[in-house]
Amino acid sequence: MSSVGRFMRAIRVQEFGNPDVLKLSPDVLVPSPGDGQVLIKVHACGVNPVETYIRSGLFYIKPSLPYTPGSDVAGVVDDVGKNVTSFKKGDRVFTTATITGGYAEYTVAAEDTVFPLPKKLNFKQGAALSIPYFTAYRALFTKARGRAGEVVLVHGASGGVGIAACQIARAYGFKVFGTAGTAQGLNVVLQNGAHKAFNHRDKDYIEKIQEAAGGDGINIILEMLANVNLSNDLKLLSVGGRVIVIGCRGDIEINPRETMAKESSIIGVVLYMSSKEDWQEAGAALIGGMEAGWLNPLIGPVYPLEKAPQAHEDIIESSGATGKMVFVL
Repeated sequence: MSSVGRFMRAIRVQEFGNPDVLKLSPDVLVPSPGDGQVLIKVHACGVNPVETYIRSGLFYIKPSLPYTPGSDVAGVVDDVGKNVTSFKKGDRVFTTATITGGYAEYTVAAEDTVFPLPKKLNFKQGAALSIPYFTAYRALFTKARGRAGEVVLVHGASGGVGIAACQIARAYGFKVFGTAGTAQGLNVVLQNGAHKAFNHRDKDYIEKIQEAAGGDGINIILEMLANVNLSNDLKLLSVGGRVIVIGCRGDIEINPRETMAKESSIIGVVLYMSSKEDWQEAGAALIGGMEAGWLNPLIGPVYPLEKAPQAHEDIIESSGATGKMVFVL
């Protein structure tokens, strides 16, 4: 799947391992779109924690080597394959998945994973949409079955998924609490939809959340770091409350009895389990949010492609993250 005589720069992973396996190659053939596919000139590509897990070789998804990471692309349609009817050359778009990888100057995606990018958003913001916003929507509605009026705690609210969750939950009528680890992070959380923000570095922050929630507890907790917080989450829940596990980096010991008295639930979420209908529903809701103006991705650190190893280190090691990390091309 390549265009004769056209070359591009792209990150190539020849072996699983540490961030230094991310190598920038200057002479990768530009892919060609097949039937039902779109070729996109990449202007920006999001960086996500899941890409570091895949790169390490420790994730349950293992692409065939060599491969180019990345799925959250924003750019301009460069060419379309046969039977593509929704897009034409020159259209501004973003993707929820790529076939050939997003850490590259060009990428191919299936037509049904490509969405129009409204002019209100720039390409960096477009690259911040896919995994963060579609994950947050899936967690809040598809998995938690959230309803307006419920209390939502976004545990780790200053990162890409967290900010997306705060904006969506506020727009849909939830009472929104968020946590972050720095003063800047707390301000960002409040500016992006949370009614209240709590510093998870404070020793008594769990008590403060309990007090803010009142006697009924938290209905839904969107959890970005379950290996640290899950035990406390179970104590915070309301009757029938749900912890939605979005991120986890290790083991934790919990007492399952905590789920019994309240008939609470621990539910895992992963975007890759979405059906085509799930993608289309979330896409329609999120594009509506862009048009209405409440969906406004916050961009964090920006990197050129050659800094891919540094970006992978930073997204895992940095504390108090604010906004979405992206590559710009």
